[in-house]
Amino acid sequence: MPYIIMFYNDWCFRCTRLVGAFKKLIDILEPLGVQFASVNAAHEQRLFRTAGLNDLPGLILVLNGHNYVYRENTLSAQKVVDFIRKKLPYRMVTTVDDSNIDDFLNGWMDNKVRALILEPRNQTRLRYLLSAFQFRNRVQFGVVHLEKSDCKEIKERFQIHPNLDTLLIFNEFVERPVASVSMADIPTQTLNSIISSNQYLMLPRLSSQEILEGICPAEWNRPRKRLCVVLITENSEEHNFARGALRNIALQSAFSMEKVRFAYIYKEKQLDFINAISQGSENEKLLRIVVLWRRDTSHIKYEWVHDASLDLKDHPSSDHLINHTKQQIDHTIQKLLKTSEALSYEAFVKNLLDEHAQGFIHNCINKVFGMYDYLVDTIEEQHVLAALSLLGTIAFMFAVGYVMVYFVRAEEENLKAKGELSPNGGAKTNRQQPELRLHELRAEKYNGLIRLLKPGCRTIILITDLQSRPKLIPPFHKAVWPYRKNKTLMFGHMLIDKGLSWYSELLRQGLGDTKTLNINPRNCVGTVLALNGHRKYFCMYHAKHPETSRGVKRMEKITRQLVRRPDDPEVGAFFNDANSDESEDNEPRVLLEGNLLDGLSNWLDRLFEGSTHRYYINYWPEFPTK
Repeated sequence: MPYIIMFYNDWCFRCTRLVGAFKKLIDILEPLGVQFASVNAAHEQRLFRTAGLNDLPGLILVLNGHNYVYRENTLSAQKVVDFIRKKLPYRMVTTVDDSNIDDFLNGWMDNKVRALILEPRNQTRLRYLLSAFQFRNRVQFGVVHLEKSDCKEIKERFQIHPNLDTLLIFNEFVERPVASVSMADIPTQTLNSIISSNQYLMLPRLSSQEILEGICPAEWNRPRKRLCVVLITENSEEHNFARGALRNIALQSAFSMEKVRFAYIYKEKQLDFINAISQGSENEKLLRIVVLWRRDTSHIKYEWVHDASLDLKDHPSSDHLINHTKQQIDHTIQKLLKTSEALSYEAFVKNLLDEHAQGFIHNCINKVFGMYDYLVDTIEEQHVLAALSLLGTIAFMFAVGYVMVYFVRAEEENLKAKGELSPNGGAKTNRQQPELRLHELRAEKYNGLIRLLKPGCRTIILITDLQSRPKLIPPFHKAVWPYRKNKTLMFGHMLIDKGLSWYSELLRQGLGDTKTLNINPRNCVGTVLALNGHRKYFCMYHAKHPETSRGVKRMEKITRQLVRRPDDPEVGAFFNDANSDESEDNEPRVLLEGNLLDGLSNWLDRLFEGSTHRYYINYWPEFPTK
């Protein structure tokens, strides 16, 4: 049955004002079968969030495993009734008129009793809908609106009073109802009591565990045991006679339905159950009759009715077959109802397979409808507007992208028509890749490359001579190529013959010495200088002298190497060789020109990391003009 749960808080003044309306709602709906409960949201915060509520007081409806939030601003009985009516399963009740009354009543082959509600109004009362929901698995409900003109035959056929509510219940015998009640206002208790007493057919099918529990309830006490006479058949028209015969036997039975019930079962549907009670039967169990006594949910005792078979092929007369079978059944039941008698066999069985379980596709459709109802119930106007805004934005982006692609394609077609674009989509005039320009350091370019550099800019210069320039420029170009896009760098090369005096003065300032240096030009080949014109310092790469933490000592060694001549052993004596930590004999004697720049790439990495030594000077020397 449906539950209505009210969420409140001790300090919620709106909740206090709704107490009277909630009590009135309980007085109206509780007699109809609606259950009520209240929850303090402060103590059950997790339940409050799970229910989907955002504010207090909050009202939710729990129905068929789903919860629905009541979002009306006012709490009135009529609005709550309409709210419950909308959330009940779709097409739970069939609308019946003169055209489909016979089809409705003859549909009992689905193993459901037919309940017909006739009322003088166009809208079905909530109490009838709730009863239909409660018994939906065993009773199929139909509604006749007496005010309509298409139900005259129904009123005449069943002698219906036009101004009263009437309930008619039908089993397999549709000529007349097995139960009826007619009142101006049928109480819910009376309604449910009549339906509950007649919720099974005269010969129901054991199609689920729920029906087995209702027809043959478990009873362990021997004096109060309840017997169930079951016919084993198959779902075929050939066995309709056997089922009809047992139905007539059940109708004429003198035993109380509280003690003995009749039913049938499909062998192919409930094969596990049939195999469990196979002891004591013949090989062919079809159209055989067995009497069951359920001791508990899984333990049953049973007895086969011997010499009783409803197979018409074995008997020349159907009447004789029915009478003989009835006698055998009555004799067996009378014997088994005695307290001293025990059933011959027992077995442990599993639950019956639910033959009414919906298929995969049907479940998917129900889930889709359920999701739709949930979204309609939970999504508010602002959520819809936000979703529409998002969808509109996405659609606009796709539209703009489509228009841009369209214009790009049109432009490409135009260029192809003019011959400015090749058929494969590439432009005929190939774009030149970014090149690395190497400037030669001369007097006219000296200011632009070094003296007048902007702050943060540096120039990297390779020192060569005429003989080594063709060999050294390619590896230098390769080493500095990764930095070609750096706009703070310029690259160049200098012939040592043209800038010897400038280079000598640069080294002298780096050493802080006052003496003039006479440098051997050949020893300078392969040196790389990184010059910062604005901050007046330079860094030096030399193949024979790697970077050390003692920059001054390194400069002294480099200068000694540069000024040394084969024919002048005294040159460089003033550099104080005794202070050198390493012997000149340990330095490599021979280094080919092609290997002078092997370590340049690593040195450039250190340069841009800032780990190379910087030699500061007072001013930039003049570059010779000749």
